Amino acid sequence: MKDWYLTGTFDIIAFIKLLFWGTESLTGIIFQSLYMAGLWKMFQKSGIKGWWALIPCASDYQLSRCAGREPEGRVYSVLVFLQKIWLVVGIVPYTILRRWIGNDSAAIMFDVLLGTLAIVQLIYYIRIITGLPQVYGVRKRWLWLWLAPYITFIPALIWGFNKRYQPAWKVEDMKAELEKMAFQGSATVLDEGLTVNLTERSVREFFQKKTLLRDIHLSIPSGHMVLLLGGSGAGKTTFLNAVNGYEKAKAEVLLNGRNMYSDYKKMQYEVGFVPQQEMMRGKDTVLSTLLDAAKLRLPKGVPAATRRKRVDEVMEIFGLTPVKNNLVEKLSGGQKKRLSISIEFLSNPSLFILDEPDSGLDGVMARELFTQLRRIADTGKIVIVITHTPDRVIDLFDDVIVLAKDSARTGRLAWYGSIEDAKKFFGRDSMEKIVKSVNRKEEGGDGLADDFVMKYGEVQHA
Repeated sequence: MKDWYLTGTFDIIAFIKLLFWGTESLTGIIFQSLYMAGLWKMFQKSGIKGWWALIPCASDYQLSRCAGREPEGRVYSVLVFLQKIWLVVGIVPYTILRRWIGNDSAAIMFDVLLGTLAIVQLIYYIRIITGLPQVYGVRKRWLWLWLAPYITFIPALIWGFNKRYQPAWKVEDMKAELEKMAFQGSATVLDEGLTVNLTERSVREFFQKKTLLRDIHLSIPSGHMVLLLGGSGAGKTTFLNAVNGYEKAKAEVLLNGRNMYSDYKKMQYEVGFVPQQEMMRGKDTVLSTLLDAAKLRLPKGVPAATRRKRVDEVMEIFGLTPVKNNLVEKLSGGQKKRLSISIEFLSNPSLFILDEPDSGLDGVMARELFTQLRRIADTGKIVIVITHTPDRVIDLFDDVIVLAKDSARTGRLAWYGSIEDAKKFFGRDSMEKIVKSVNRKEEGGDGLADDFVMKYGEVQHA
């Protein structure tokens, strides 16, 4: 390979060879052409247009789709694209650095940057190809051929041209199958409670539409305390943001019969959201923290005396009155959690959402905190909680929502109902085992998300 950084010259023919084949040598071009031919046939077997194999970077992304590793493929193809672009523009920053710090230092810096990029690329490439043996039903030892330099064309040709090797599913067929799993219906609107009819929550990512959530329909009566379960990336936070109006989805969200989206400004005081991270100034006292929060959480025009009365009430509810003059930084972990909750409870919301409120708390302190949340729900509020240790307080919940990633990495509703019915539905005796059942196998789960999403859809249609 020509060292353009050192020579300061640019050979357009050489660059084209590097762009499409990754090498300038004749042998390398032949091997890479064979690899492209193998990918062409593999793509066709997976229901993808074969000519994608000829397009640099895009071929890497399409391979990730065949392997069921599309998110990793997006990152990897971008890294490959950046590496190729660097071959063109790299000479400019190199020339500037060479003048400032000398040839040797500039060369070392560029070697470190390119080396780091290569390591990150390798990590994502390994993540992609580890999905191929499962899709093709072969042994994992095939991965050594996909990892070996210069001979990746061998497995590509064998899997592509040999009829014996067929993928377990086609990319487009899988999408169609997942479409069939959609629950075409809507939850009953409650006059007193939360009703969510979410059709879709999507974003534009990597030049295409990426669906984060879809087909979530449920109604939660007032006075219920609900557990929100789901593995990493299942869409729990995205769902909560859609419910509270922070990130609007293609959905209808009604709280006590009022539309959260169209009446958002009027209803923002009806929802309290406690994030996992504590955002309080350590040098302020408990009382001053709550008084400042009351100015933001309570409607404008509320008299100062009324705000102070509400602050006193909330401190009494959460047991903070004895430490009202203490600095926040001097509070215990449990007291800080209760203060975070108190801030959101000032507006007396009808819907109370908490993201891991027990994070960092021991069993006794967590129990005390969730018992307090149970009391809040018993006053007619709706309390929705995310926690990674649900089984130690599961007796305090009424219902559970289980979100799961389907094969398209979209968050779907796998269950909503009572705790005991959830255990029967999943055939598991704990919430942690339920989460494990819907997690992907590469995440340490059982990989049954599609099965339970479809099963739940059938239950709803019955």
